[in-house]
Amino acid sequence: TLFLQIVHILNMTSAKIVSFLLHLEESLHSLQIRIEFETGISTGNQELLLETGICLDPRKPASQCVIDGVRGWDSYMVYLFDKSKTIYDGPFASRSLSDRVNYIVQDSKIQLPIPQLRKVWAEAVHYVIGLKEDYSRLFQGQRAAMLSLLRYNANLIKMKNNMVSASQQLKAKLEFFHQSIHLDLERYSDQMAYGISSEKMLKAWKEMEEKASQCAQAEDIGYLDEQIMALHTEIVELQKSPYARRQGEVMETLEQRAIDLYKQLKTRPPDHAYSDSTDMVKIIVQTVQSQDRVLKELFGHLSKLLGCKQKIIDLLPKIEVALNNIKEADNSVMQMQGKRQREIWHLLKIACTQTSSRSLVSSSLEGTASTPSAMWLPQSSSGNIPHPLSSVATPEDRENFIHVIEENLNYLELFSSILQEARQEQNSSMMVS
Repeated sequence: TLFLQIVHILNMTSAKIVSFLLHLEESLHSLQIRIEFETGISTGNQELLLETGICLDPRKPASQCVIDGVRGWDSYMVYLFDKSKTIYDGPFASRSLSDRVNYIVQDSKIQLPIPQLRKVWAEAVHYVIGLKEDYSRLFQGQRAAMLSLLRYNANLIKMKNNMVSASQQLKAKLEFFHQSIHLDLERYSDQMAYGISSEKMLKAWKEMEEKASQCAQAEDIGYLDEQIMALHTEIVELQKSPYARRQGEVMETLEQRAIDLYKQLKTRPPDHAYSDSTDMVKIIVQTVQSQDRVLKELFGHLSKLLGCKQKIIDLLPKIEVALNNIKEADNSVMQMQGKRQREIWHLLKIACTQTSSRSLVSSSLEGTASTPSAMWLPQSSSGNIPHPLSSVATPEDRENFIHVIEENLNYLELFSSILQEARQEQNSSMMVS
């Protein structure tokens, strides 16, 4: 029996405690089935929190509920929440009065012998202390819910920062892509008259430009950012709320008054004197009323905490979708950029090949421009036979091709600069968060 473990579950939906003797190596799921039988909350809707706000791990045994060391009968308290509910408004039944305490409450002016009155008042003091302890345990459950909310919020902020970072990188890449393709189309148009032309490639580039504009929609995360910031503000306000702190001062004062009253009664000699219970009953009534008030405030605050937590749970999959859309758009932009770069270098290869072929043809056909082998070349109005790439053979046009290559290399430097600025914006954003 020394190795028996008992866990106490405080059901936050009913403010009642249920206790279980843990079997050796019992799984958490097995314990949850027993909890469902006692509370009516299905295993799928059960959320079991330790006082630190950590949710019990379903992969570990039920003994994880038990805290090392013995600090009292409620050392192993676990707080049960119903995930299908966000509004906790009772009704919450207070602990019942014993028959003797109920007797003096019904008629506080009844005269009782001092020895009998001591026993009744002892039970009354125990009742007042119990009401205060009930509140203290429920407040600890509310605190566990707050700590759990802050854990969820930390995860939300982490995902939000990842989303913002990915969005800024996508924005930088799109800016680079638009600048580079605009320059490519401009240079391509300039050389069409005397260089290489491909309607198919030109159409593909323009389609890339349109597709890149569509990818820009993925970087628009403003609506999510607004929701996250509003939720963050709401959580901060809940942390600042006076209801986030203990409100049991009045109950503690009443508890001390009840103890003092009982001590005064004990000092009275056990003679044949009689006395009524007016003062003690007044303390009992005030304690019950105080508990009703603080519990109403506590569960109102708890409902707001659980509402915020549910908002985070609803937001997380939306952020996941946004991140996936950004990643897909990012991959698409980089693939289009790589494809266009390969096409530019392919154009350069064709131009160089044709330039080399033209030089060979020009050498072999020098002085014999009328031979059939030159018939594929177009005729000019002056009777000469220039090659479409004849200008490449001149030093000036060679410089043009070199300039095109340099422009493409400059893209990489521009891209690096834009990404560096995006990283700086990301770091600033994370510092603010």
